[in-house]
Amino acid sequence: MGTQGGITVRRALELPGLRDGLPEVVACGEALDRTVRWVHAGEAPNIASLLKGGELLLTTGLALGSRPAEQRAFVRRLADRGIAALVVELGARFDRLPPALVDAARTAGLPLVQLHREVPFVSVTEEIHTEIVNGHYALLRQAEEVHRRCTEALLGGGGVERVLRILAEFAGNPVFLETAEGRLLYAAAPGQDPAAADPLEVWTGLRGRRAARAAGPPAGAVLVDVAGGGHGTGAVRARLVIPAVAAGPLPVHRLAAERAAGLLAVVLMQARQEEELAARGRGDFLTDLAEGRIRAEDAPARARVLGFRPGDGPLLPVVMRLGQGGTAGRESGAGLPTAGSGALPAGVLLEELASVGVPVLLGVRPVEGRVPVLLGLRSEAERTAVADRVAAALRAGVARAGLERPGAPPPVVVVGVAGGWAAAGASLRHAAETAAAARGLPDRAWYDARRLDIDLLLWRLREHPDLAAFVDRAIGPLRAHDRSARPALLPTLETYLAHAGRKAETARELHLNRQTLYNRLGRISELLGTDLDDPQTVLALSLALRARRHTPGA
Repeated sequence: MGTQGGITVRRALELPGLRDGLPEVVACGEALDRTVRWVHAGEAPNIASLLKGGELLLTTGLALGSRPAEQRAFVRRLADRGIAALVVELGARFDRLPPALVDAARTAGLPLVQLHREVPFVSVTEEIHTEIVNGHYALLRQAEEVHRRCTEALLGGGGVERVLRILAEFAGNPVFLETAEGRLLYAAAPGQDPAAADPLEVWTGLRGRRAARAAGPPAGAVLVDVAGGGHGTGAVRARLVIPAVAAGPLPVHRLAAERAAGLLAVVLMQARQEEELAARGRGDFLTDLAEGRIRAEDAPARARVLGFRPGDGPLLPVVMRLGQGGTAGRESGAGLPTAGSGALPAGVLLEELASVGVPVLLGVRPVEGRVPVLLGLRSEAERTAVADRVAAALRAGVARAGLERPGAPPPVVVVGVAGGWAAAGASLRHAAETAAAARGLPDRAWYDARRLDIDLLLWRLREHPDLAAFVDRAIGPLRAHDRSARPALLPTLETYLAHAGRKAETARELHLNRQTLYNRLGRISELLGTDLDDPQTVLALSLALRARRHTPGA
């Protein structure tokens, strides 16, 4: 049987149909191990255009032409088409194949066979096709046997590693399971040969070559997607890779990998669901802690059950809130901010947070669009450095999961106040509320909850009618002006106050000359009926500009 699910030219010549024709190989006998994908018989001069490659072509030679140039062209076109071999039956056209035909076949590397006795082409075709079909069936049986072994391994508790090892032994090559982004999850090598290459070294080399080419699987490798577990229809959870290390993978290895991929999709989906449930449980614990439903003396034991062992250093709360396309946060019955959102990718976030280097307790609150996190620090001194790493990891996880929506605000990451278990609940709640209050602020890698207390106070007053009335009294005329006239004056006032009234710096940031800025500031004072040099006026305007993010018409 052939190695590609067909049969070889050599095997076809050994079958009774062609063997009865007394076949003689006259060119490229060294290439008889080519795979015959199908058999075709015909006498048309342009028969090459009807072929797809891999065929064994049967002919009596009537269409080969009488001139050497025609014969060479005929063979050349067949070789370009990639057929497996050309078989010519002598008698009807030739007693012996012409030298030009033989030379052309040798030059093109095309096996050429002459039959000295007449044979029924239909019988030859049926016989070879039956052999090919039987070969495909044999490959399917091999792949199904591997699938059965993999299934038994999983049912017996063998896990992903055992499935990959079975596949590696069958393929005779290392097998890797990667994330869709190319990160290695599992690796397995065939057998226990001490001389075999370390699969991790193989994968590192393959990754380097793939990075150099910028895309695509390694040459000659089998690459099969493991579907499911992603965030969207047809999402790819991971990929199986069988590289050509010991030998090139065969179609039967691809068949086996495709069947194994189906099993792995179920395993990874189950693992993801278990992780999502666990993450929701951790999210419930952190929310209960923030809401005061867990006593500080009971919290450490509850956290240990969830796998969080922070040590004796301070605890650092962090809250990420997903952006929402301009909809203001609501307030849950428990008093924590909410924001409609889809499922949060706990597994992806945990993978990213693994590089932070400190104990991490991550939860998710999918309905609220929040990710509360508690981290164990060695000392207060590392708060900023850890916050930088955590914020980068959380944002990278959101990007990997495809949760960033076009036009929606970026995720907000707020870092709370570090302290012990007694203060952890209140600090978590403070960070969660501050994450809602930070909506609309200039985007930063992370916000320090200690520096947003004014914004948090204004956010808590967002539904009080006095806040909207205060904003309208303070900057209402500028709002009305900017809706109907240009240039807009609110941005000028914001920049001016942000620079503490320093006109030179304000003009530079707005790319204005001094006189234009003076004219705008004069117009602002005129519309508001206030003096921009008065400290009480500056304070009121600063508060109003901050509060307008939380009031209608902002």
